[in-house]
Amino acid sequence: MVKNTSLYVRIGEAKDLPGKDLISRSSDPYCLIKIDNEVVARTATVWKTLTPFWGEEYFFHLPGGFQNLSVYVFDEDTVSEDDIIGKVSVDKDVLQDTPRGLEKWLQLVKVDRDTEVQGEIHVEATLLEAGGGYKNLKVELLEARDLAVKDKTGSSDPFARLTFEEQKFDTRIIKKTRFPRWHESFTLALPESLEGTVVDITVWDWDRVGDDDFMGRASLTVSELPVGRTVRRWLRLDPRPEKEQNSEASKNLGSIRIRARYSEERILPSQYYQPLVDLLVESVLDTECRSTPLTMLEEVMTLDRLEIATTLDKIFLGQGMILPFLDALIRQELQQSSDINTLFRGNSLATKCFDQFMKLVGMPYLLETLQPIIDTIYEERKHVELDPCKVGSIRRRVSMKNRSEGYLLEHSATILTEYLASIVNCILKSVDRCPPILRMALKQLRQRVEDKFPDNDSDCKYLCLSGFLFLRFFAPAILSPKLFFLRDQHPDKYVGRTLTLLAKAVQTIGNLGIKSGKEHWMQPLSPLIQDSVCRIKDFLDTLLDIDETESAKHEFSKSVPNREAQKRSIFHRTTTIKEGPLKKRRAEDVSVITPFTFKKRYFWLSYDSLSYAKHAEDQVRNTILIEWVCIVECVDEAAFQLDHLIQIIYHDAQGGLKTLYLQAKDVNEQQQWLSAIRKTCVSNPNMLNTFHPGAFRGSKWTCCLQSSRTPYVGCSRAHNAATLGDWRDPLDPDVEAQIIYSQLRLGKDVLRKKYLEESDAGSAVSRREPEEDSGNGTEDDANSPPAVVTNSVVTKMTIAPLLCIPADGSVVRTHKPCHKTVSYHDSRMASAATLLDVINDLERAHLAFQRRAQEVKQDKDERA
Repeated sequence: MVKNTSLYVRIGEAKDLPGKDLISRSSDPYCLIKIDNEVVARTATVWKTLTPFWGEEYFFHLPGGFQNLSVYVFDEDTVSEDDIIGKVSVDKDVLQDTPRGLEKWLQLVKVDRDTEVQGEIHVEATLLEAGGGYKNLKVELLEARDLAVKDKTGSSDPFARLTFEEQKFDTRIIKKTRFPRWHESFTLALPESLEGTVVDITVWDWDRVGDDDFMGRASLTVSELPVGRTVRRWLRLDPRPEKEQNSEASKNLGSIRIRARYSEERILPSQYYQPLVDLLVESVLDTECRSTPLTMLEEVMTLDRLEIATTLDKIFLGQGMILPFLDALIRQELQQSSDINTLFRGNSLATKCFDQFMKLVGMPYLLETLQPIIDTIYEERKHVELDPCKVGSIRRRVSMKNRSEGYLLEHSATILTEYLASIVNCILKSVDRCPPILRMALKQLRQRVEDKFPDNDSDCKYLCLSGFLFLRFFAPAILSPKLFFLRDQHPDKYVGRTLTLLAKAVQTIGNLGIKSGKEHWMQPLSPLIQDSVCRIKDFLDTLLDIDETESAKHEFSKSVPNREAQKRSIFHRTTTIKEGPLKKRRAEDVSVITPFTFKKRYFWLSYDSLSYAKHAEDQVRNTILIEWVCIVECVDEAAFQLDHLIQIIYHDAQGGLKTLYLQAKDVNEQQQWLSAIRKTCVSNPNMLNTFHPGAFRGSKWTCCLQSSRTPYVGCSRAHNAATLGDWRDPLDPDVEAQIIYSQLRLGKDVLRKKYLEESDAGSAVSRREPEEDSGNGTEDDANSPPAVVTNSVVTKMTIAPLLCIPADGSVVRTHKPCHKTVSYHDSRMASAATLLDVINDLERAHLAFQRRAQEVKQDKDERA
């Protein structure tokens, strides 16, 4: 059983920030997001404001050992170093106490150097008997790793201090490293009573002038140590508690609104989830029953509807059942709809699932279609306005001061018409680039709407399509390019206004011009909008001119034959999932390190390979196969005196070990490439457990000062830190099924009460719960075969009760070993009972695996 840990973070807005610019009394704020002191994301900069709005969302896949989330607010300076405004921190314990998510305004506190600690220290302790009612504690301080940077050179000069009452011992100072190795032993005299005895270990950065800098503290609880046995441990370094309290008393630096949700799921082997997946698939295939496990999930889910929609989409993509799944949701939505004008306008599960489906399979199509024109709008940065009440903002430009209002409005209309025409033309020419499975889903959608509303005018069949494709896909991407991966930065206020006006126009086109008179000042674009409406109808007809034979070429339009596959890509393995310019340098290229040894190259990443060439147009490329990759990690700034570096250690075709260094332009690009490459090689069997975050220069590593050149024996553990979650993520059927199970488990009492206890069943319902296991113990529970569910009937089940349908057609449920029979008079109750049985089976399996894991851990502790 493996653990899957994730963290959702939304950086909303801030207020009452201090003005860092002495002239304008304003600031240019942005945020850095750190997970356990490692930067994992950076928001865009919002210029000249004390109340910035970011609205940026991040989803992280976390490594084991996550402890803390921190958000730092900075003021960006174009000339000098950025000023830090303050920070907020949220511990793992707080997030675990709020499983539905934490959303609140948090006060920014001053950043104190003594609270900026990180890393671990490796100690060896032996508790020995001594005469005179005392005991001796022998402590060897072996090494430390991943310590914080305290010097401007990007390194530190650490030493450790061991303290107990009046006894104090210091190790020697190891200069210019974050990975010191001391291997020094000290002996402490302890009292006979060890209850509450704690030995403090602190790490310091030595300074020639002034006080030494605190780098973290750890403690040994002596009563937990066995007498006469040596114990080795890596201890996490923590800040001083008193310093944290003092930081909260710092002056008011403003506050920031953050939403965060932490999830920690333990994943069972694949076969345990198959009954649940089969039930979900059966819900889609059963066109007559209105109460299916899928509809029951919608009744009890507590997570955000968008997250459930994404999870369901991935499950059915992996099962090759995405089209029947969407069709079932659309049919259910249509059954509840009577007005064509409000169809698919809400945030139901059907609309959310279709939205997320378009993003999952259509993001490359969206990027290829809109990115060129969005790039042009960003680069040209033209000032436009159609609202006469706001046209004064353009006059502030020196070149426009002497222009009349009429000229400015006409000039703006001309520019916007050119942009809008380009957008429409890009969309009209994109039929061949649209994924076949998306085209089939849209074709299926229109057919269902025509069946439901056969007597409506001809616009009905186009509105249902354009409502999704234009109002929920193209228009939001134009309005917020960063949220759809079209740009790395939010637009400034001038570009943002241009995009807002264009998004309004595209929305009007998506509404087929029906609501074009809502804002009368948009009339200058009306001729182009009305002309585009006719062309868009032709575009939609052409888009839907596809048969099932062509759609079947798509990877997920047919069933997936290998149910045991743990990682499945939404796209073909050779599809480019990320590309762009980076600077590169091989470890063996030159002996002299200068910034010029990093050469600019264009890179392409697929699930099969990482390749690069001198220019984007070059066909001859250098290639690194993903299966060769051993590790992907960040590089210390001190290694080359450069930031935003990535290292890739891999085997070449001859089996030799190579290192490739890459430099990104900023922290976001660094994290995006780091995350994307890590995901592609997550299943590689030859991944390294340790690495060197520095570089081998001269005769030693810059990080730990070791002289052995091989990267196999590194000084830092390979933590594979947080990776960004987005549409490029491979499908993981076990994780997806576990999320759905967790939601159903939380709502099983609601389902039992609604469908079983309050229904007129004719007799009481007796059920076996997970905590009522008896007889076979954990071994039988963990290895028993899962239930096989067909047509809402359990045909084989070892632990859970059996459901069957006798010859007379009544649904009965038989328990083993008592053989008690309970009759259900409708399919809703049978469906609910079957679903609850599967949930209880999974809950029993989780308990069994947890007990087994605890037993293994106890055995290891006893042997240690």
